[in-house]
Amino acid sequence: MRFDTFTPSDRLKPYVKYFVLSENEFESEYKVFPSAGIVIGFQYKGKLSAIQDLGETALSSAGITGITDSYKIFRNSRDTGTVLVYFTELGFSQFAANPANELFNQSISLENIFDKSKVSETEEKLFFAKTDRQRISIVEYFLLSQLKNIQTDKLIMEALTMIYHAKGNIRIRELSEKLFISQSPLEKRFRKYVGTSPKKFASIIRFNSVIDDLNDRKSLAEICFDNNFFDQAHFIKDFKQYTGDTPENFKRFL
Repeated sequence: MRFDTFTPSDRLKPYVKYFVLSENEFESEYKVFPSAGIVIGFQYKGKLSAIQDLGETALSSAGITGITDSYKIFRNSRDTGTVLVYFTELGFSQFAANPANELFNQSISLENIFDKSKVSETEEKLFFAKTDRQRISIVEYFLLSQLKNIQTDKLIMEALTMIYHAKGNIRIRELSEKLFISQSPLEKRFRKYVGTSPKKFASIIRFNSVIDDLNDRKSLAEICFDNNFFDQAHFIKDFKQYTGDTPENFKRFL
């Protein structure tokens, strides 16, 4: 399996964190943990499906996944190839008219968001592409064709900065007070542009901070204290929601 990262062109850098080209020769099942941004995937060979309690659901060859508040399980067929677009926190809003929160906990066809003919044209080009660079260029061309001249919401950008600076350990009341805005309009704007509520987003950032702490080999007691968990029971409960596993078991595979 390979998972290669590519830097976007200068025109797309404000909106796209990076591209990934992923290929796998073998059928496999894997978990995806909650992240802070929306992701687009173009499957140029093979098939992908989502594993849920009710069974397995085939996914569109061109799809989009919103921010999630728990882990998801996917299965790929043999000989798969995918171009993934990882948006910045506010990046998706620059390409689509749909409020980002409509994608929360969803994995849907890209045709539900963008023009069907444009999506199909991009898929056809990817099918015939021979190199990684060609595939990235094709997806960049698609994104540039959808790019809108929308002014970035500076207040929400500042809210994101504060949440990251606090590693997710910030109350929304405190956030709204520092931004001189009441909670209701803050939450409405945040959901529209980011894809979830500021409280939920902060919890995802805190989760990723916990993962970093586990990589640093800190004790569970240290991690609880550093990330402002009430006690280890609450910490383990939240961790299992995001990963489906206990912190102790998770650490064994780091």
